[in-house]
Amino acid sequence: MQRTHVFVGASLDGFIAGPNDELDWLGVGEGEAPDTFGPFFAQIGAVLMGRRSYDVVSGFKGPWPYGDTPLLIATHRPLTAERPSVRAVQGSIAELVAQAMQTAGERDVYVDGGMMIRAALDAGLVDEITVTVVPMVLGRGISLFAGAAQRHPLQLVGHRTVGGAAVELRYRTRR
Repeated sequence: MQRTHVFVGASLDGFIAGPNDELDWLGVGEGEAPDTFGPFFAQIGAVLMGRRSYDVVSGFKGPWPYGDTPLLIATHRPLTAERPSVRAVQGSIAELVAQAMQTAGERDVYVDGGMMIRAALDAGLVDEITVTVVPMVLGRGISLFAGAAQRHPLQLVGHRTVGGAAVELRYRTRR
């Protein structure tokens, strides 16, 4: 059965990026932590990502972390993608998730970016949320869940220590 996932790193105080979209703090304890994204991403057939997140990750140095997996970028601005697997999409959150599911085929969909995550969660379109809590207090930045339109009770389905310092928490949404 096809599912929608959120997979994100967050600071101990609940931020997914610094105030200027900085992600360098995610490397705290780097070298110690096992690769948790690779095994997760192996089940993904399409990524639905917000434009702001795409702009940030497209500027990363090194290999493209998404390989040939299709990325659907929710945007109203023109998008010049350097990779054939990236395309702009528009519509309601339900339409965007439906497009991503169709693109993913039998595989799962990964929803990424703070605004996309909150919109999909508020629409009842997220099946599972994995948050890796990184041992860092940022003090300010881009909040993971601030701005959600309603409360969302979750069911803990797994947890583990990652690299001796971070904690990965897996939740199933209660629909």
